[in-house]
Amino acid sequence: MISQTLVMPGEVLSEDILPVPANSSVSLKLGPGLRHTPPSTVTTTFAGLLSIDRKKNAIWVENNTGKYIPVPNDVVIATVHHSSTDYFHCSLSPYTSLALLPHLAFESATKKTRPQLSSGALVYARVLSSSKYQDPEIACFNPSTGRSEGMGELKGGMVFDISLGFARRLLLNKSKEEGELVVLEEVGDQLAFEIAVGRNGWVWVKAESVRETLLVGRALQETDTRMLRLDEQKKLVKKLSRQV
Repeated sequence: MISQTLVMPGEVLSEDILPVPANSSVSLKLGPGLRHTPPSTVTTTFAGLLSIDRKKNAIWVENNTGKYIPVPNDVVIATVHHSSTDYFHCSLSPYTSLALLPHLAFESATKKTRPQLSSGALVYARVLSSSKYQDPEIACFNPSTGRSEGMGELKGGMVFDISLGFARRLLLNKSKEEGELVVLEEVGDQLAFEIAVGRNGWVWVKAESVRETLLVGRALQETDTRMLRLDEQKKLVKKLSRQV
């Protein structure tokens, strides 16, 4: 279960707030909105809800507003801005510096077989590194396995804006129990579609028709902006499905 407390920028978290794992060998995972100052000081960097998952020994600040800040291991949807000799330069949001995507950062890619991505192309990628001193780097495969694991170019479909907090809820393993979301399950009972959720507040949807794609996107955006409960999400999907 995830507990949440409102915090403001610059607050120093007391040690009794930080989660304590059952296994002492498991390190504490700090997410967005927190800065670690050795040896053990943790400070908030922006306002929001301090979220603590004691089961995963993770802590972060949830903030639905403001710009996306890349964090290693985040999955993101990126738009190719331009290409240089060794990299695709990709946009993660309108307010962050361009991320570097190496030409060979795809499954089994070589200089001869690497993707030829033009400006405006969409890719589903994972953040490898990020700091305030250099541009973030992303990759379309898992470095530990060499497999794409669903990452790569996103062809066709449409992209919809959602809040950063809603993106995180969609990416939870148990989105129904932990994120209080059933909208995707309900839509999936009505029609077939593909979806990719980026932690940077973008969601890509591809269905059999433009009308169906728009239905999925609208269901997600209305659930997000209206902060619908589980029963309200079901009613929304039933209402929208009559329009298909």
